[in-house]
Amino acid sequence: MRAFLSMWRMDPRIRPYVIRSGFYGIYCLGHIIIDWPLITCLVERWRPETHTFHVPLGEMTITLQDVAIILGLRIDGPAVTRTCMVDVAELCGELLGVTPPTDALRGLTISIRWLCQQLSTPGVDADEVAFEQSARGFILALMGSFLFPDKKGVHVHLCFLPLLRDLTQTSTYSWGGAVLAHTYRELCRASLDRRCGISGCITLIQLWSWERLHVGRPDFGRSVPFAAPPFPHALHDDDVDGVVAKGMVDGLPVQHGVQPEAEAE
Repeated sequence: MRAFLSMWRMDPRIRPYVIRSGFYGIYCLGHIIIDWPLITCLVERWRPETHTFHVPLGEMTITLQDVAIILGLRIDGPAVTRTCMVDVAELCGELLGVTPPTDALRGLTISIRWLCQQLSTPGVDADEVAFEQSARGFILALMGSFLFPDKKGVHVHLCFLPLLRDLTQTSTYSWGGAVLAHTYRELCRASLDRRCGISGCITLIQLWSWERLHVGRPDFGRSVPFAAPPFPHALHDDDVDGVVAKGMVDGLPVQHGVQPEAEAE
């Protein structure tokens, strides 16, 4: 997430489109330093048979309600389904306005860095179509960096792009359910004996642990509980200038235990 935020600072002109899609709350979370020893402990207690963490007090798990409160994503509506039967050149040309070269592709995934280079700064005379194309690229990169990252977090699958065709329709999908299912799958994979890393929405796991468990929870020096970012559908363009979940864990030391999938390799 930090690499994505450092590469791509959201252009204010595309912000209304990101809000319309329902993903502005994810962007407002910003970068949160991952406590890898904490993630390691949780993975060791994950049981694929029940999709729960086995702790001394019993079994616990991340629920759809947790996803909705922590990430502000919709948990009802049509399921997020995808297809791999896409024409990459035609799809990108229609929805992004650019056709990726072969070195920006890896199978049906596209480089997040290339998306940033091509779409992060719409031209001065850009029209609404160009703004929507830039917003789609931004949301796609956000998915690949935060919600559905691959092992290295540098590519994102193009199967999500058709779901961004109509950004108003995009906001009606159950993205929270898709993120939770993906997180369950990655926890199951990471719990295998021969695996030494984990991908997926690690921030969700960590924030859930901070909310539900007292072990490993940082002390921010205040008694106010962690508040989820405002739901994107409740935001208006005039209200979001000051809404930045920034510096939530600034000052916490970077700890190294089990490394993310990219470093484990």
